[in-house]
Amino acid sequence: MAPDRRRTRTPSHDVTLIGRLTQQRTIVVEALIRADGFVGAQALHKQLAAAGSPVGLSTVYRTLAGLAGVGRADMVRDTSGERLFRYRPGPEHRHYLICTECGLSRPVDSGPVEEWADTIAQTSGFANVRHTVELSGVCPDCGRRPAADERR
Repeated sequence: MAPDRRRTRTPSHDVTLIGRLTQQRTIVVEALIRADGFVGAQALHKQLAAAGSPVGLSTVYRTLAGLAGVGRADMVRDTSGERLFRYRPGPEHRHYLICTECGLSRPVDSGPVEEWADTIAQTSGFANVRHTVELSGVCPDCGRRPAADERR
């Protein structure tokens, strides 16, 4: 994971993309960068609180939503509908296949989806077309485990 996290921009730069540079927003961005895979706002806030950070939950939510809005974080929803975020070190838009059991995420080739979205935008006359594609399933490791009901 670490190699694809390298970037030339600093967390401070990412913060300025979403508003005023504050210590709390910088702490949230740094925590998101360190997170392994996708993480929810409440889980990230809990990690920060456990580390003694003074960042409030609303600041975490606003910062994550802002980062997603400017393309510095990818956002997916888990099976319960919670928004999960993953830091995006570069401008490339990515899609992921996410395990519904353990949360493992793998980037997938989304070229055909991107081409389709571009074609729809061009033929419809719409501007600033965005799309969301969420793929989920059970990873190979979780697929080999006995179901929770069978263990009881």
